[in-house]
Formats: sequence, C-alpha cells, structure tokens
Amino acid sequence: MNRRENLKLLFTGSIGTGLLLTNCTPDAQKIPPPPPLTGGTIGGRTEEENLRDQKLMAEHFFTEDEKKKMTILVDIVMPKGTDSPAASEVGAVDFIDFMMIDQPSNQTPMRGGLMWLDYEADERFGKPFLEISSDQIMEIIDDVAWPETAKPEFEGGVKWFNLVRNFSATAFFSSEAGWKYMDYKGNQANVWDGVPVEVMEKHGLSLPEQYLSLYLKPEDRGRVAEWDAEGNLI
Repeated sequence: MNRRENLKLLFTGSIGTGLLLTNCTPDAQKIPPPPPLTGGTIGGRTEEENLRDQKLMAEHFFTEDEKKKMTILVDIVMPKGTDSPAASEVGAVDFIDFMMIDQPSNQTPMRGGLMWLDYEADERFGKPFLEISSDQIMEIIDDVAWPETAKPEFEGGVKWFNLVRNFSATAFFSSEAGWKYMDYKGNQANVWDGVPVEVMEKHGLSLPEQYLSLYLKPEDRGRVAEWDAEGNLI
C-alpha cells in the first residue's frame, strides 16, 4: 500500500483532521486568551473577528525560496495520482503559509526545518536544496520520513517532517479534490417512504393506502405540497 492510500485510510477513519494538527509541545499549549469583544457582529462574526481575518489573509510567512521548497515537499507527501492532483495543485502551500500565521508556535520549527534542508544538501552534495536532483532530494527526505527507522541524529528532522506531512495531508484532504478522492459524500438527504411497516404493525397501525404513492421521492424534493379543501394531500 502506498503513502497516498495510507493517508486516505487515515482520514476516512476516526482520527480526522483536527488530531493531525494537534501540536503537543508545551509551548503550543500556552495559548493566550482572546481579547474582550466589544463590537457587534458582521455576517455572524464580530468586528474583532473580521479584522483578525483580514490581518491573517494579508500576511505571508514563507519567502519565495521557502515556497519552492514547500512545493517540493507537499508533492512528496501527496504526489499526483491517476485519479487526483498533487497537493501543490490544490493550494497546499498557501494553506500551510496561512497556518503558520494562524499558529505562530509552528513558525520556528517550520523555518528551522527548511533551513536544515539547505545545510544537509550542502553537506552531502555541495549545493543548496533547490539545486540538487530529485534522487538527492529523496535521499535526504527518506532519512526523516520514517520515524521508526530514522537514525537518532535525525530526531529533529523527523519531528519537523511530521509537521510538514500533517499540514500537507490536512491541506489536501480539506480540498474538493481530497473529498472526491476519499469519495466523501457528507450529509445527504435520504428518501423517506413512510414509517417502517414493522414499526406500524407493532403499534397496531398501518400506512394510509391513498398516501403510499405520495411519500417523498428524490425527484419531488422541490415540489410544494398541496391539499384539497378537505385537508387531503393532493
């Protein structure tokens, strides 16, 4: 089973996106209390919330070189498949950029990991990370992508790549393409054909024969019910 299939099973199970983004470090738990709200609501959100949203959307964390690195990384985590796009094609890098602003506690480990890529590439191949080959990139990533087999000296890199992997998978499976890949249906209305016969019989009741053909069907969902002068459903 490949990496993409493993991640698909993860997201269709009981763990879900929220758990993947949980950062269990002590610093991450020190969340400052929100400022007191003083304004009214705009479209269901307070004035303070709207101002905060505008501020977050206007800021960016990654430099251009960092965005290029992240594009490579997210596509390693969620590569293009025969039936779905790569993570970079559904905006994963922009999503992670936003999350770095929204969750500042992740900024230092994320930037440190991206800097480490250049250090490691230079040590091994004498070039910056963005100038090495695909095979050389995978040589570096393979050393930090498998926590159970990683060498002790790569412990920091493993933690960093876990962060990258979690954000990349969350970005992909939060997108429309990710929903389609999981075959996620969401909440869909069912067809109601009356109270089950066994339930009616248990209570000594039966469905009115004249209404059996009129119970809600998918093709009639937009139809407004009508009654005659005596209160009978037409």
